Amino acid sequence: MRLGATQLHAVLKQPLLYLWALPWSALGLAAGAFGLASGGRVRRCGGAIEFYGGGVPAMLALMPGGGCTIAMTLGHVILGRTTAALDLACEHERVHVRQYERWGPLFIPAYLLCSAFIWTRGGDAYRDNPFEREAYRIAP
Repeated sequence: MRLGATQLHAVLKQPLLYLWALPWSALGLAAGAFGLASGGRVRRCGGAIEFYGGGVPAMLALMPGGGCTIAMTLGHVILGRTTAALDLACEHERVHVRQYERWGPLFIPAYLLCSAFIWTRGGDAYRDNPFEREAYRIAP
């Protein structure tokens, strides 16, 4: 079987995207391992690994706005409170996975800088963040 140029590009590109997002994926895997060790579960979904239950909800509760946070993405890892939460936030979190693929290790610093700048201007550090606006625009 011969691969066309477009197919070959796709085959070569995907591993590089995983590598580019790896620093944050590694942190997500560590958080997921804690979740598993505390009774959580894991599933694979569309190129991402999703962890839920166990200690994951407690970790999410520590995030800003933690009581409202049902899921969070770190690279190619999505942490969710429950399977229902992951299903509900699926498309939104997939947008963040693609953002990590574009920004790689710069994603979290860029996200936090945007939030800080917006907050100092009187905006909502979460809702007005351009990364969140993109995610809500694509997956409301």
